[in-house]
Amino acid sequence: MHSTELQTPRTLGDHNWHDHAACRSTTHHKVDPELFFPEPDEMDRIRAAKALCTQCPVRSTCLDAALENGDRDGIRGGMTEEERDPLHRKFQHRLNYARVNAVLAGRDIHLTEAERQAVVRAAYQSGTPAERLAWLLKVTEEHAEKLYRRTRREIRNRAVDQTKNAKTKALKEPKAQNPRRDDLGKAA
Repeated sequence: MHSTELQTPRTLGDHNWHDHAACRSTTHHKVDPELFFPEPDEMDRIRAAKALCTQCPVRSTCLDAALENGDRDGIRGGMTEEERDPLHRKFQHRLNYARVNAVLAGRDIHLTEAERQAVVRAAYQSGTPAERLAWLLKVTEEHAEKLYRRTRREIRNRAVDQTKNAKTKALKEPKAQNPRRDDLGKAA
């Protein structure tokens, strides 16, 4: 795995990572693409494909691309269709702050819904103009303003809820009573 792979998410439409894939066929290294589309019972083909994936420097990028594009067929990122299925189901909940920060820095990368919400919140809290947020998320300025209104409401409601919870907790806790004079006992 390239060290930059973990630090820098790929941009939308960037397929340069294909050039570094272990499954890429070259004149000196022939790879049959059908190897990556075995039937579920073809265990030898599955093992052979996964063995290539194990050596691949862009394996996690391949897996991300499969999840981002909804590719459910074949072996991708070293995983079979069945192994990737739970990841596909949970994918929209992924929250990777490296991706959030990359978008805030102006990079055009794929975001899950959770990551988009984190971008909006971070941009709102840092005072980023709605025009810039619109550009970052590829939405209209009107929609960016709507996202900011919703975020402002969520933050306000969370603060109100926290205040209510603190008051409720304080009411439930027994109050410490000051000892009365007769509770102090008598001096000897």
